[in-house]
Amino acid sequence: MDPTEQAFQSTGVPPGRVHHVAVVVRDIDQALVFYRDRLQLPLELVLPIESDGVTIAFLSVGESKIELVMPTDSSTGVARFLESRGEGFHHVCLEVADIGAELDRLAGEGVELIDTKPRPGAEGPVAFIHPRSCNGVLVELIEAPGGPAWRALGLSTA
Repeated sequence: MDPTEQAFQSTGVPPGRVHHVAVVVRDIDQALVFYRDRLQLPLELVLPIESDGVTIAFLSVGESKIELVMPTDSSTGVARFLESRGEGFHHVCLEVADIGAELDRLAGEGVELIDTKPRPGAEGPVAFIHPRSCNGVLVELIEAPGGPAWRALGLSTA
């Protein structure tokens, strides 16, 4: 059995796709000039997420997206990331069928989780895996629309 098959033997379902990659920016409007206007990527939404101290924008790229993340609160992890590392790649988000089962499987394999349970995100239930377990990359999981965490968190897929 190869490592990929072994890693997903308990759920049987590897991530379905890259949902998005996230880029931290100082000024979301300025960043949109490049991503929306120069690259001509369709802008899906711009949304303040007060609970996380950020404003985000999603732009479509085929079946995936680019998420621009601008900190609005200087005390957040995103703001600290921006100050220490500057603008650029922040995380990759993978879509999974059942985020709760995936978190349980990963925890059982000793993976360091930031979120042990799914929480509401801008586009569905999400959870983060610590970069120490992911070769230095922050990994976000998002549950595909209609999965069990959507109902458990009272989220709508409409």
